[in-house]
Amino acid sequence: MVTRRLAIACSALAAFLLSVAVSAQQAAAPRKLTKAEEKERDSVYALLDPTKTATPPNDLSLTWVREDILKSSQNQQYVPFILSIDPAKTPQKVLTVYWRVISTAPPPAAPADAKGGTNKSAAAAKPVFAFEQINTANVTTVDGSTRISRAFQVLPGNYDVWVIVKEPTPEKAPKNAPPVKASVIKKNIDIPDLWNGELTTSSVFVGRIDPLPAPLTPQQQMERPYAALGTMEITPDLDTKYTKKGELSTFMLIYNAQIDSGNKPDILIEYNFYAKAAEGEKFFNKTNPQNLNAQTLPPAFDVNSHQLQAGQAVPLASFPEGDYRLEIKVTDKLANKSITRNVNFSVAGS
Repeated sequence: MVTRRLAIACSALAAFLLSVAVSAQQAAAPRKLTKAEEKERDSVYALLDPTKTATPPNDLSLTWVREDILKSSQNQQYVPFILSIDPAKTPQKVLTVYWRVISTAPPPAAPADAKGGTNKSAAAAKPVFAFEQINTANVTTVDGSTRISRAFQVLPGNYDVWVIVKEPTPEKAPKNAPPVKASVIKKNIDIPDLWNGELTTSSVFVGRIDPLPAPLTPQQQMERPYAALGTMEITPDLDTKYTKKGELSTFMLIYNAQIDSGNKPDILIEYNFYAKAAEGEKFFNKTNPQNLNAQTLPPAFDVNSHQLQAGQAVPLASFPEGDYRLEIKVTDKLANKSITRNVNFSVAGS
């Protein structure tokens, strides 16, 4: 059984989530670069040129922390991601951030020329990136970590994501100035198809959810991609190690649910907690399930203008110290289909 405090926390979060209308997650579109940005882009390209840089540097201890996947528009997926750096490695408070996304699928064959041979000009054309962007990031600390968040949007498939974070290139470097520090990393990501009509969900977000007083500008959204839901911002936890004084707060979007004649779904979400031990897992506890249907959703809810969301905030005071798995089971009663998502976490005494 759940405690009264836990039930209140869960219902309060659910009420907040159900109030959020659809806002198509979109990565900011490429724009015309300034002269300074063009100069930085050229320095970034040099870092990615194997003829100029034999071994990619990692002067700033750049690390890929996590990526998340949500629906975007036009059959694309929106992919916000988080990086971390070691702020002790640079005195700069503003860094250049560049990221490009390249499909690993074989490129299409170059068209033939008039004589039936390979069109050399087409074969030598500039490579096409699935996504490319450059801007700057302020070096700030959030919840004890120095993180940089950015995003891209692509069609389903397998991609290599290249990210470069570097100190800005000075317009005129002073004599005997130290070399500009830079980090280059590559991450391979499989992007699923969230538009295939099958019951599925976004990534499960674990962390803090804050309402936004106003929608962000395109520039702000580029720098804060986890605020892409229009009226709220998610601050994902970079690890899931908590104390008994904390709480486990989860959030996700549910996609492709069937609807009834009233344009309402009938979804059941169950939250079951399992304690991990040397001999295996053992059921520990569960919270009250959530029902998303014609009786619980607001009268104005419509799948064409609202997102179907689920989440709970669970206080951990009653959890003994140890490791746990939260199993989230989503059942579409109209389609008679279920899927599960899992969150692993641990609880310490202090």
